[in-house]
Amino acid sequence: MPVPETGDTGIEGVITVGPTHGGPVRPGMPSSAPLANATFVVANESNAVAEFTTDNQGHFKVSLPPGHYTVTKKERQKGIGRYGPFDVEVVAGQMTKVEWQCDTGMRSAT
Repeated sequence: MPVPETGDTGIEGVITVGPTHGGPVRPGMPSSAPLANATFVVANESNAVAEFTTDNQGHFKVSLPPGHYTVTKKERQKGIGRYGPFDVEVVAGQMTKVEWQCDTGMRSAT
């Protein structure tokens, strides 16, 4: 009987943050950027079960058993902005791919 490989179940993806500048969106200028080196906590309905830190490009991968999880930034941001919570369902035997956008709280001038 084959042994199941560990690390085949969980979540992976990229987290970005935006808008990255005030004022209107400018053509040719990105309005979001990777959320680099940020630590997030993964919790099930009872308690925290894992943590991960994004890389320089906002990518991450974390192994988790199947189930429903909520992901939030570990260190709360001071002031405005929203960095989760993000809900995710992990399915047996696969990595759940996500792309999450965090909100800096900056707004364009009208």
